[in-house]
Amino acid sequence: MVPIAQLTVRHLTKIFGPEPRAALRRLAEGAGRQDLLATGHVVGVHDVTLRVEPGEFLVIMGLSGSGKSTLLRCINRLIEPTAGEVLLDGEAITAASPTRLRHLRRRLGMVFQRFALLPHRTVLENAAFGLEIQGVGEAERLRRAQEALEQVGLAAWRNHRPDELSGGMQQRVGLARALATNPAVLLMDEPFSALDPLIRAELQHELLDLQERLQKTILFITHDLDEALTLGNRVAIMMEGRIVQLGRPEEILQRPANDFVRQFVQAVDRSKVLTASAIMQPPGTVARVDHGPRKALREMERLGSSSIFVVGPGRRLHGLLTAEAAVEAAREGAGSLAGRLQEAVTVDPDTPLRDLLPLAAQTSVPLAVVDGEGRLVGLIPRVAILAALAEAGDTHGVA
Repeated sequence: MVPIAQLTVRHLTKIFGPEPRAALRRLAEGAGRQDLLATGHVVGVHDVTLRVEPGEFLVIMGLSGSGKSTLLRCINRLIEPTAGEVLLDGEAITAASPTRLRHLRRRLGMVFQRFALLPHRTVLENAAFGLEIQGVGEAERLRRAQEALEQVGLAAWRNHRPDELSGGMQQRVGLARALATNPAVLLMDEPFSALDPLIRAELQHELLDLQERLQKTILFITHDLDEALTLGNRVAIMMEGRIVQLGRPEEILQRPANDFVRQFVQAVDRSKVLTASAIMQPPGTVARVDHGPRKALREMERLGSSSIFVVGPGRRLHGLLTAEAAVEAAREGAGSLAGRLQEAVTVDPDTPLRDLLPLAAQTSVPLAVVDGEGRLVGLIPRVAILAALAEAGDTHGVA
């Protein structure tokens, strides 16, 4: 079973300088960052509170110097916080003794920006290195390292040296090294920022595929907003050591918390991030599969429509009924709509806006938004897609 955990951060603050406790008091009394800087103190993280749920992919995004990497290192105490606490499944990492901290760190896998591979060791030996540090026996650590390499698609390269691998492959080895320890939480500090754009995009999609299979709890650091919005279930945006907004990608795009966030999202391709759930309309009136055709025709007449979606128990979508099919069923005296339905064009609530228009071109009726259990949760008329694309600035998509 893959372990996952809840990670909680409460009022975490880190101040660098000769007297951080005194600086912390001044900060609480209203002193600003510049005031503290004049006394030789730098506020790296200021009063950060957040929670990463089990299996969640949370991305922390910010400019250089915003405090995001400092926050990550405070979580596993590579940097000691000045104040606040970090809890792993309710246990305070920040209060742990050195012995207990070593144990807790085994539940926190770390993937760095720089690959930090040992050049004189093979790919397999590098993937097993974290387990070696933990004192795991050779046979067991090599077996687990081999499994981790298979997860990242590098099993065939296990006997090669790092300098024989591309940058993207080297980063996969770093990820395999973290996965081999079977951590409950993955802490990833800008792992793709040193890679070229094509390899970076490829690894982003591979990480999402891996997360879909493993459902790890992931805290991912990046300075790239497009990357943050692509990867994160939720995104936290940091500025000057603080989190200024935390929410789902669509919330951040549609409701930026301040001018700083608003300036960031202006350059984002919203058609990649906005999804069907952001523009769908309520399902409204539908017919039930056990209704007769005459009742369905009355509903279509009331709606001024020549078709209607048909659902069963629990609003599970069965298909689309056209007026022609309903009239034919009524003439034949049919008592239900079974066998009279067309297949509806359906989309998942998370389908990106850009992918909706080709699907809408396949039908003259709205797209049906269906959840993972087959329930009809919304409808998307073609005009809603065109309007959203125009608002997103995707004139090519609109054309």
